This record gives sequence, structure tokens and C-alpha cells, in this order.
Amino acid sequence: MSLITELPAIFDQFSQARQKGFVTVMDLKEQGIPLVGTYCTFMPQEIPMAAGAVVVSLCSTSDETIEEAEKDLPRNLCPLIKSSYGFGKTDKCPYFYFSDLVVGETTCDGKKKMYEYMADFKPVHVMQLPNSTADAASRALWKAEIHRLKEAVEQQFGVPVTEQALREAIVLKNQERRATANFYRVGQLNPPALSGMDILKVVYGATFRFDKKALINELNDMAERARQDWQDGKRLEARPRILITGCPIGGAAEKVVRAIEENGGWVVGFENCTGAKATERCVEETGDMYDALTDKYLAIGCSCISPNDQRLKLLSEMVEEYQADGVVDVILQACHTYAVESLAIKRHVRDNHHIPYIAIETDYSTSDLGQLSTRVAAFIEML
Repeated sequence: MSLITELPAIFDQFSQARQKGFVTVMDLKEQGIPLVGTYCTFMPQEIPMAAGAVVVSLCSTSDETIEEAEKDLPRNLCPLIKSSYGFGKTDKCPYFYFSDLVVGETTCDGKKKMYEYMADFKPVHVMQLPNSTADAASRALWKAEIHRLKEAVEQQFGVPVTEQALREAIVLKNQERRATANFYRVGQLNPPALSGMDILKVVYGATFRFDKKALINELNDMAERARQDWQDGKRLEARPRILITGCPIGGAAEKVVRAIEENGGWVVGFENCTGAKATERCVEETGDMYDALTDKYLAIGCSCISPNDQRLKLLSEMVEEYQADGVVDVILQACHTYAVESLAIKRHVRDNHHIPYIAIETDYSTSDLGQLSTRVAAFIEML
């Protein structure tokens, strides 16, 4: 992408990437390229990539299909699960419709049971995630699950996952991770070079860009341009700097970012799955590849892991590196693991970094916009 294009226009293009990607996915299917759908960052994308498949992020951040999902699922279930199931059931998500295989993971009990119903209308492979990463048995389980995914992908597509293809996929995916991190670390500049909403547009939209080599160049070009503009004095005004943690941010959940930035703050970093949690660590490119994949993916600090030391470690690093003035913990309604873990996060932030913390429970509707704005405004005013 040419650097001549103004950055705001480029950010808008990334914001529209999900809709534009629908046509791309259709073209891929016409070319006979297999598609693997995924919902979670625990899924080792390198495995299907090594089989020549394209990995697509499936629709799960809107309340559009929740009413239909609630005909089969409980109303008091996490909106991410209901949205995921609803889009699949109604065929309103082209990414789901064109996926040849959906790979799920047991990050929570609700998802586990939802995948059973989803298997009625789509081939689904579920990876059994260990509850802990601190012992050899858990590591052995996850390594075995990665091998089992390899076998499922080979059986589904009739293509062997060779050592050479897997190494090439690991290198390419690492390049994408580094480029993504290079871009979102622009948020470390103080005062900011970009708003949190612009950073989120790009990071979330990047998941729907399927030409990875082109994406890597675009991300690095944008980061270079943003840093140069900052050096030239094009900077945002100084405001309280907010770090977001918790459940995935994207789609309807962007309302939290808007509320922060419309009420006098800047979101400078995203610790959650949409941002650093899945990206900061790369896969070791030498040695046994399955050991390397096991180590990388087990290092994701998800609240389903206990004890979740990785989340605390990454959070501490980001508070310092992004010079955060406060932490906002976004919790989707009925996401019990993140809700329970919020106490540990509050204690960690306040006791170790001595900055304010607030937990915000929300869903994908617009019904809480007023309350959300009021709470966020009071939090930022306190800063």
C-alpha cells in the first residue's frame, strides 16, 4: 500500500476489511483453496496454513443473530458464544458458510457444548485445552492436541502437513505477528500518534486480510508513517492513557473504546486477545516444531488457564511500556472466568503499579451506552 494515501483513509479501509473480505473468500473457494474457520487465538494457525488452507476469523462480535441463537441456547449465556452459534446457524456469516472445517477449543464450558450443536451443520474439530500450563502432563496434552489437529486437517483436505511446509508457515505467521506488534506499539508514543480506535480498526481488520505478505508490508508501512508523523510534530493532545484488558474487543464491543475516547481518554494499548495477548510471543523457528508450537500457544494468558501468571506478566510489561494511567477490564456478560479473575487483576494493578482500575461488564447491544459513558467519564475524571 502506498504511503501517499492518508493514514485515516487507510484505517477506514481496514475497518471495512471484514465486509470486503467476503468477496475474497468467495474467490478463494472458486480457486479450490480450502478454508478453516476459527474463533480463538489458541488455534495453531500454522497447521492449516501448512496444508495450503486459508484461516478465517468467524463472525462472533455482533448481536444480530443472538435472538436466533437463543432458540437453542440459554439466554444467560455469553454473547460471544450466542453470536458465534447464531451466525453459523443462520448462514449470515459468509466466512462460516464457506469454511470447510471449523476448529474450536475448550476455553469454556459454554463453548464446549455449543460446538456439539454446531457440529450438526458444519464439520467441527475441537481441541481439548488443558486447564493449567504449569505441569508436564498439561504440556503433553496440548502437544498431542496439536498433532491431532494436524491429522484432522490432513484427513479433511487430503494434503500432508510436511515438515518444510510447517516451517515455512511458522516463519510467515511470525512475520505477521511482528508486523502487527510493530504497528500497535505505536501506542507507546507519548503523547499518542494515533487514537485507540484507529489502532483497533487496523488490528481487528487485519484478521480479515488473507494475503499475509501484502498485509505484513502494509502494517510495517503504516507503523513507519505514523512514527514519522509523530516525529514531525503531528501528535494528539495529552490525555489520560488507558490500557484495555479482558475479553476480546472488536465489532460491537468497540463501544468501550469509543466511550473512553469520547470522554477524555486515549486507549493506547490492548492486552486482550485482539491485541498483545496472542501476538507478543512468536513461535521458535528452530528445533522441534511441535514443541515450539506447544510452548507458544500455551503461553497465551487466557483466564481459562489457572493459575494465569502469563496475563499478569504481560499486563505489567504493558502498563510500563505504554505508560498507562489506568486499566479498563472489559468483561462480557456471563464470561465467568474473566469475571472471577477481575479481582486478581484489580489487586495486581493497584498493588504493583499503583494506578486506577475499573471493570466494565457489557454485551453486544446498545442498551448500556448511557451507563457505559457515565461510568467511563467518572473514571477518567478521577485520573
